[in-house]
Amino acid sequence: MAKTQADKPAAGFTSFRTFYPFYLGEHRNRSCRRLHFAGTSLLLATVAYALISGNYSSLWLMPVFGYGCAWLGHLVFEKNRPATFKAPFYSLLGDFVMYKDLLTGKIPL
Repeated sequence: MAKTQADKPAAGFTSFRTFYPFYLGEHRNRSCRRLHFAGTSLLLATVAYALISGNYSSLWLMPVFGYGCAWLGHLVFEKNRPATFKAPFYSLLGDFVMYKDLLTGKIPL
């Protein structure tokens, strides 16, 4: 059986430029992308709230919002393992780049 780009292990990527198409392939389902967008939006709102209010203890919610929404999307809609487990740094960067691409309409939300 021929391997597709989505089957290639993330650990084999040597740059984010080559990783990002793999990352997008792991996020084909629109509902999963929407959950990623919601989670990243909540994460950014939490950071803004902490900075404005001085309530830095609220920052513990960042991984709950970010990973919780994203992993739910993978479990329920994509039916795959989050890229976080394959390449944590590239995956985090990929989430923010995909967020920008969703926000600007480059990728359909």
